[in-house]
Amino acid sequence: MAKISKEKRKAITILLAAVMLVAAVVLFVSRGQEQGEENIQGTTETALATPAVRSSGQEAEGDSAALSSEPPKNTPTSSAPPAEPSVQQDIPALAESLADYFPIGAAIEPAQTGGLKAELLKKHVNMLVAENVMKPDAIQPSEGVFKWEHADRIVSFAKENGMTLRFHTLVWHSQVGAWFFKDAEGKPMMDETDPDKRERNKELLLKRLDAHVRAIVERYKDDIRDWDVVNEVIEPGDPDGMRASEWYKISGTDFIATAFRAAREAGGPNIRLYINDYGTDNPVKRDRLYELVKELLEQGVPIDGVGHQTHIDVYGPTVASIIASMVKFAELGLDNQVTELDMSLYRWNDRSDYGDQIPDNMLEQQADRYGELFHAFKAHKDILSAVVLWGISDDHTWLNGFPVTRTNAPLLFDRQYQAKSAFWAVVDPARRGSVQTTAP
Repeated sequence: MAKISKEKRKAITILLAAVMLVAAVVLFVSRGQEQGEENIQGTTETALATPAVRSSGQEAEGDSAALSSEPPKNTPTSSAPPAEPSVQQDIPALAESLADYFPIGAAIEPAQTGGLKAELLKKHVNMLVAENVMKPDAIQPSEGVFKWEHADRIVSFAKENGMTLRFHTLVWHSQVGAWFFKDAEGKPMMDETDPDKRERNKELLLKRLDAHVRAIVERYKDDIRDWDVVNEVIEPGDPDGMRASEWYKISGTDFIATAFRAAREAGGPNIRLYINDYGTDNPVKRDRLYELVKELLEQGVPIDGVGHQTHIDVYGPTVASIIASMVKFAELGLDNQVTELDMSLYRWNDRSDYGDQIPDNMLEQQADRYGELFHAFKAHKDILSAVVLWGISDDHTWLNGFPVTRTNAPLLFDRQYQAKSAFWAVVDPARRGSVQTTAP
């Protein structure tokens, strides 16, 4: 065997030492990573067990709590896992429980006329309204081009299941085709400064509106009794308290009178025509709406009632203020309907989020308020002819995306279509505490 030189032995020794050092480092890092993963897992589990609160980054007016990074101080949520979506057949039907008082309805989309959601609707409501597909741009997206398919689907579903219908809405400042407000040359009417041309634009706008209303009412007059003719025309912060929409800036209040008159002429005396708005519990807005309606009635405009949207929350407004508005309009000989009822878990200027686990005491607070509200509705059934919820279950509600994206639960049935405590507060308060409910 050849002798290994001194220099080679030294190199081998250094190489072996380096290999041993690398092995030691790898072992150390591996153990540290395992420990770190255990720590991360524990932290994640803790976070998942805590209700998440996300701030939108937009300062909430008058409510610093909305910006807090701390979760709301509420009682824990139920630890029971959510049930699979199903329709409970062994509970009272909402519509039947209110049959001696008024119809109860829900806003829906065409896709909800099939599947479990349809079964939930068929069990519990006897009135429907289209959430979006009967709004102006959905039915007549461009002049003379009418899209009836989605609206027809809801009408057919209602008729097949013995439900009455509300129409929402013939006129609105939102979700309306821009073509309405362009002159004969395709230019924006609002840009016109010449008085004579502005008057011709007004005539053109009202002619288009008249044709729009007549086409829709003539199609559905035998299927739909109650109609939201104009929607959200009052805005106390705008000049004269009228919403400064393109409708109003071009035509004044003539668009309102035109729409009501066209609807009556096309639909006959048996349909009922409503002016619909939100925040009607606010005395300032209520009184301006009252003044407008009174003036229109004196002009012979055929208004049958007022629709009170009633998008409220668990904190306000008071039930007394909601009823006071109905009483005021009833004094004009008008009917009242609650047209878009839901109840947010958050104050109107709160941007926080309970996350997926809503505290039980918030749901109980909501139930208390639903119970109080429907008790008052039933006591005033002589001036209130219908109550319509803006949805049927918490999995589909505009409040999950407004004013920020978050978890809300404003309706009587949870995301698995199970009856909430609020349902029992409306249907049978005596059973409310004894019924096991699932977490939303």
